[in-house]
Amino acid sequence: MSVPRYWRNEVPRYRLQGEECSQCGAKYFPTRPVCKCGSTDFKPYKLAERGEVVTWTTISSAPTGFEKYVPYVVALIELEDGCKVLSQVVDIAPDAVEAGLKVEAVFRKVKEDGKEGILQYGYKFRPVVE
Repeated sequence: MSVPRYWRNEVPRYRLQGEECSQCGAKYFPTRPVCKCGSTDFKPYKLAERGEVVTWTTISSAPTGFEKYVPYVVALIELEDGCKVLSQVVDIAPDAVEAGLKVEAVFRKVKEDGKEGILQYGYKFRPVVE
């Protein structure tokens, strides 16, 4: 990934920021150019940072660049505000993840582009400790 492209995506990746339609209130993450109501007028929307696992899979044969992280869990998470995001679930054994698991967003290293490349950070989710 090029440096300019990486930094263009900094806000959503670092802040879990999506968009809310100014006309009907629909929320989107990632953003889209046109709302389901036809409007193109959006305002920034900060997504909830807590939610629960809806479904998940354990990755044991990773794509290039992620081999050293296997096995890892990727889950569909429904946030408290109703938005859904795909994210890695960390700080838990893969076989302990289950539907309904309460999770919260954390800021973590996602990957690095070679020994001297960009260190890419972003959101992941971990179990809520209460």
